[in-house]
Amino acid sequence: MIARTLLLLALSGLTLTACDRVDPNSPLGQRQALFKQMLNTSEDLGGMLRGRIAFDAKEFAAGATQLDQLARQPWQHFPQVREEDSSARDEVWQRQERFQQLARDLEASTAALVLASTQAPLKADALAAPVDRVEKACKACHEEFRVY
Repeated sequence: MIARTLLLLALSGLTLTACDRVDPNSPLGQRQALFKQMLNTSEDLGGMLRGRIAFDAKEFAAGATQLDQLARQPWQHFPQVREEDSSARDEVWQRQERFQQLARDLEASTAALVLASTQAPLKADALAAPVDRVEKACKACHEEFRVY
């Protein structure tokens, strides 16, 4: 009887946990996945510059290109109306012009990073400022539009 009760409790916990998950095919799920990929890529690039990861010019350039491609994708997954589970502030939908400007700023900073990563020989010192601009572009949008 106790084993059966424990099993039922465990299964009900799994069911409740599954209900809290975001549908990966929903706009929210798609942009969350893209933002997570952007974060991981950005952390690797920053890690190479800060000594957490060994600097590899070829990997850095590939990561910069990947980040630039990713930075252009999440915006299409913001629907016209706010979803309930979104961690974005209502201002995303109320101040679309500003939100779109910050998105373009991020895209411009990742494009500049790609350009900087094509300069041979690639030196970590020369990439610090472009990476800093990318990080600041991310931070600016989060400060205005993301609920923490």
